[in-house]
Amino acid sequence: MSELEAAVEREIPGVIADLERLVAIPSVSADPAHDADVQRCAEEVAALLQAAGCPEVEIVSEGGKPAVIGRCPAPEGTPTVCLYAHYDVQPTGGEQGWQTAPFTATERDGRLYGRGAADDKGGLAVHLATLRAFGGKPPVGITFFIEGEEEVGSPSLGTILARHADKLACDLFVITDSSNWEVGVPAFTTSLRGLAECYVTVQTLGDPVHSGQFGGVAPDALTALCKLLGTLHDDRGDVAVAGLHRGTGPELDYTEERFRAESGVLEGVGLIGTGSISERLWYAPSVSVVGLDARPVEQASNTLYPSARAKVSLRVAPGGDGAAEQAALAEHLRTHAPWGVQVSVTEGESGPPARLSLDGALAEAAKAAFTEAFGVEPVPMGMGGSIPMAQEFADAVPGATVLVTAVCDPGSQIHGFNESLDLGDFAKACKAEALLLRKLAGA
Repeated sequence: MSELEAAVEREIPGVIADLERLVAIPSVSADPAHDADVQRCAEEVAALLQAAGCPEVEIVSEGGKPAVIGRCPAPEGTPTVCLYAHYDVQPTGGEQGWQTAPFTATERDGRLYGRGAADDKGGLAVHLATLRAFGGKPPVGITFFIEGEEEVGSPSLGTILARHADKLACDLFVITDSSNWEVGVPAFTTSLRGLAECYVTVQTLGDPVHSGQFGGVAPDALTALCKLLGTLHDDRGDVAVAGLHRGTGPELDYTEERFRAESGVLEGVGLIGTGSISERLWYAPSVSVVGLDARPVEQASNTLYPSARAKVSLRVAPGGDGAAEQAALAEHLRTHAPWGVQVSVTEGESGPPARLSLDGALAEAAKAAFTEAFGVEPVPMGMGGSIPMAQEFADAVPGATVLVTAVCDPGSQIHGFNESLDLGDFAKACKAEALLLRKLAGA
């Protein structure tokens, strides 16, 4: 073990303790009831960076949730690296699905459980460990950009990048917010799908009416909405919305057996879509109904209800135009409803897809650092999820390398119940990032 790796290892226990405190803050950016928690988490992140030796730390807000920017100026002749993570988290989905309290970090069988432990307070903790390993004086310039609204589509990111361009200028972005290939095998993400969402409301009646007296002639809104949502896919499960891009890219041997094990698809349930698993996950669009407003079953009576609402989420394939495909989804929803029912569609958040190059000296240094820390070479792979800032960073700083790394693995269950972080891989990720900075300094 090198002296630097030993320094990282000494910092790990303290960093994990700080991560546990961060997990305890329910910084759910999608819920206005947690706005004070989001602000509190931003202040805690700023305090942690200051305590670790970062000389310039500020909290900025440009019409959205607060972000933390910290800067360690570059020693003469060295590059500047922007280390990105986000401190906001997804809602829990209800505590009944969790084996332990979601905002109480719990270690079990080598993993740390809790909302945000992996996505992405764990990524933030990697950056904190790196700074501490160098005693607050890294061998290259570092800019910390810790965002507070990634889980709601980063709506003010573009404004932050424009208004604080001088502070965020760098040679290399490191976005620690993706997934490794598997436990023990790191990955660099080379493509990401974009994200677009629409809210659709169907109305059929002026008021609720008796289902026996009027059913069979008057349509109820939920049945009409179900028929509309059913038009989003063909019989094979491919997306049936016109005008969506489907791309191609390098494939890995991602077997159906592995996918079923990682996703938890129940025995006997078929997979949807056509093409290889990696093609469908990384290079094809997907549409999912992620929310539904209708009369709850326990409150239902024999009544035809006049309205129903759904949230529809579209993942935009790399190479697609997020805004254009969001418009195409909205048009499909407006024009495919049955029986002439009234339909209104509101477009929600959107974010662009990305293709990321691993060419150049900075990327080669990253490959060498991660190989040294993990003992195996990182796998270049696509990712079906969305990280809007990846492409926005590339556009904002032309010529900068954008490297997307991870602390998550396929078993982390991010966005789901029992989210967790593999502590062994966490330690390796911390060592890899510190080694990367040393290699970039030419040491």
